[in-house]
Amino acid sequence: MKKGCSVSEIENPRGTKEVHKNKEVTNRSKGTAEKLKPEDITQIQPQQLVLKLRTGEPQMFSLKFKRAEDYPIDLYYLMDLSYSMKDDLENVKSLGTALMTEMEKITSDFRIGFGSFVEKTVMPYISTTPAKLRNPCTGDQNCTSPFSYKNVLNLTSEGKLFNELVGKQHISGNLDSPEGGFDAIMQVAVCGTQIGWRNVTRLLVFSTDAGFHFAGDGKLGGIVLPNDGKCHLENNVYTMSHYYDYPSIAHLVQKLSENNIQTIFAVTEEFQAVYKELKNLIPKSAVGTLSANSSNVIQLIIDAYNSLSSEVILENSKLPKGVTINYKSYCKNGVNGTGENGRKCSNISIGDEVKFEISVTANECPKKGQNETIKIKPLGFTEEVEINLQFICECQCQNKGIPNSPLCHEGNGTFECGACRCNEGRIGKECECSTDEVNSEDMDAYCRRENSTEICSNNGECICGQCVCKKRENTNEVYSGKHCECDNFNCDRSNGQICGGNGICKCRVCECFPNFTGSACDCSLDTSSCMASNGQICNGRGTCECGTCNCTDAKFQGPTCEMCQTCLGVCAEHKDCVQCRAFKKGDKKDSCSQECMHFNMTLVESRDKLPQPGQPDPLSHCKEKDVDDCWFYFTYSVNANNEAIVHVVQMPECPSGPDIIPIVAGVVAGIVLIGLALLLIWKLLMIIHDRREFAKFEKEKMNAKWDTGENPIYKSAVTTVVNPKYEGK
Repeated sequence: MKKGCSVSEIENPRGTKEVHKNKEVTNRSKGTAEKLKPEDITQIQPQQLVLKLRTGEPQMFSLKFKRAEDYPIDLYYLMDLSYSMKDDLENVKSLGTALMTEMEKITSDFRIGFGSFVEKTVMPYISTTPAKLRNPCTGDQNCTSPFSYKNVLNLTSEGKLFNELVGKQHISGNLDSPEGGFDAIMQVAVCGTQIGWRNVTRLLVFSTDAGFHFAGDGKLGGIVLPNDGKCHLENNVYTMSHYYDYPSIAHLVQKLSENNIQTIFAVTEEFQAVYKELKNLIPKSAVGTLSANSSNVIQLIIDAYNSLSSEVILENSKLPKGVTINYKSYCKNGVNGTGENGRKCSNISIGDEVKFEISVTANECPKKGQNETIKIKPLGFTEEVEINLQFICECQCQNKGIPNSPLCHEGNGTFECGACRCNEGRIGKECECSTDEVNSEDMDAYCRRENSTEICSNNGECICGQCVCKKRENTNEVYSGKHCECDNFNCDRSNGQICGGNGICKCRVCECFPNFTGSACDCSLDTSSCMASNGQICNGRGTCECGTCNCTDAKFQGPTCEMCQTCLGVCAEHKDCVQCRAFKKGDKKDSCSQECMHFNMTLVESRDKLPQPGQPDPLSHCKEKDVDDCWFYFTYSVNANNEAIVHVVQMPECPSGPDIIPIVAGVVAGIVLIGLALLLIWKLLMIIHDRREFAKFEKEKMNAKWDTGENPIYKSAVTTVVNPKYEGK
């Protein structure tokens, strides 16, 4: 439009979105609805759509996911049958019917299968002596021959059959501690036909009390051929354990994801840490602590299933080159996620519906412009959304192009949509150059700067004597200039931003916005931050540079040069001069005319007549003592012409002398009163002491055993004798 094209001649094709299959998610309750086949249950919507993508224009669509109630479940129990699991086997023998009973609370369509594993049947994993091959256990223990993986029971809805077949299993043995469980997991994942997997929720319970071998460990037994990820079951036994190495963790992740299998690692406490690290690498997997004898395995499976099914994680197939996808999730309770968190929702219960917004963008067109198909599915589920991508790479006017047009340098291109599309071997705006001329020496001379050997500053290609600058991955970053010598991203930076975010980078030099300067536009010309409290820039003691004060007086510091640790205040600094000029006294009265004439002084009658705060000039109020201990008041200010002005109250405030008579009378009265008080206290103490002594004497007197009227040591000289025969007659 800027070049004068009319609206009718401008083509502006836009991308579109078409939904081809949009079956509603299944909404039913367990036990009350009709019995549906797994393929008739829908948990994700829409199922198929077509996106027409124009380069750089995203197309968005909404995706709904709802956990269907009473969804069928297939569970395969894969158990380590090495000798250390002997007591666990006894508890697993009744697992079938017990687990059926528990799972009926979750689904009415449940199937269970069983498989076992030990180790590769080569040295040094097992002993290959004939006796040990028959019975790898010591003593009188009756053990079965070692094997790698055995499918004991295909998935079935008969719990009693599970109990019966598992009851016939015998323990085996091997030499090393890690087991060959990865071989077994790979076969369970890829042998869908033999195992009997349906397109429903698939659970694999991996039960062991040991670690695991993985890719590379096969070298110990002379096995170096990588695992091929294919099914090798014959008569339900893995026959290629001696031929293929253990699978790698990445290989397992790929196969488990392809086959929508969710893994539950039921392992003992000792190996929890190892398998939790493994869980972090395998999407839609869980780890549970297995008791020493597997007595808690049913509760472990129920808890792990609830944990796995409460989270939905969207995964897309490989994207075509130049296509990007972005997710945004709208989960329960208003929890939203973006980026990687936009792919998942947690804490989802049965019947809960969550929503995702998915944006697909094509950043470039495929070379041949062909359609592409991508798929999005929740991890662990078989249902998926199929998206057919169609790319808008050409305008309709290209159908009306003029081949070999004379406008394209003597017919070296097709003139279409107002521009030349050059024939093979020709380049240039009007196809004026041959590609054979690109590297010719005389053409290169036009692409070099003076006194330089670099062609297009090493930032472009010389085509027909003109520099065509390189494109960068970040489309906002561009090379420019006749010789590609300029760019807009190599300017000085400040705070991690080009030109400090306060300017524009032009040809490697910052062009600053108003009020900013410096090579990185990091120097602010605003002086408000330098303004001192007295209204002066940097307190008159420095210069304002980039919004910060540079104090020229070494004594002054601080952001506005107002801090001075060794300086007297304004009042103390001018105290002596004000005193000598106003009152003709003080330390400087003899040198007043030489040292104290640098300010204008005005006498006022009282403190009320002094200048008050609010005037335009900075003002300081002062109160100081003179040599006679009298207080005198003055103000100090500097006007716009940098002249000092002092206003002084003409009468100092001198303290009056003390009244002697009241002081003397008060002291004498105080001494007398204190003396009387001390005498009274002494007398009171003596009375209390005497009374205590008298009370003590009275108490001792009462306790005396002799009469107080007699001398206890006196004996009378008279003795009275009574005649016993005397009868008183």
